[in-house]
Amino acid sequence: MIALYGHRGARGEAPENTLASFRQCLAQGVDRCELDLHLSRDGELVVIHDPTLRRTTGRTGRVSDFDVVELTQLDARRGGPGWPEPCPIPTLASLFEQCVFSHWQLEVKSASVKRARALVVTLDALVRRYALMDQVTLTSSSRAVLQAARELAPQLSLGLVAEGSRIDPIQTAKGYGCSLLAIEWTLCTPSLVQDAQQQGLHVSSWTVNDPETMQRLADMGVDSLITDYPGLAKAVLERTATTPA
Repeated sequence: MIALYGHRGARGEAPENTLASFRQCLAQGVDRCELDLHLSRDGELVVIHDPTLRRTTGRTGRVSDFDVVELTQLDARRGGPGWPEPCPIPTLASLFEQCVFSHWQLEVKSASVKRARALVVTLDALVRRYALMDQVTLTSSSRAVLQAARELAPQLSLGLVAEGSRIDPIQTAKGYGCSLLAIEWTLCTPSLVQDAQQQGLHVSSWTVNDPETMQRLADMGVDSLITDYPGLAKAVLERTATTPA
């Protein structure tokens, strides 16, 4: 069956990119996840989507302006599904320690060349410390990030995050030595999926939240879906798998 990734954990059901969200994903039987990374001021990897804190914590300022101790004391429930308990911003190390996923898509947003290099070196060391090299793919749409990874962490698996039509996603992914193409679902066509797979790319489509689209993409042959509702996606695809032709 097609593989499923919980988007920022189970973003539709729990505060995104928090321990509660990743536990919710696992509780529904989905053991692959996608998440976002930034570096704290003191060089620790923290799990948060935006470069700024306001949307999820209400705090002003950039993630990079705070030390990890300060960041992990902030409650990241704001703007998400209701949740009864505080949900601190987690470090990537804490997730590695507390959540067992079979595969992680770790997305890094755009960054300066200097910051991209620092982040890649830090991530590579952390993945090695937890012996997860075969279970992690670093994904990004940033040329600086992908180039830094090729140069400084050549054993890390890479994935291109593709949205819009400004680039040829397959050729760009192959040009950076990627093994995965994380592509916006609206860009998926049968011919693109087939061509990407023939080029050796795992096609991971995001962010897929309604049953009809989930089924259409599965029928198209994508390798995996990234969804805010991993439990729903699992039920939809399992039901289809057991329905007689």
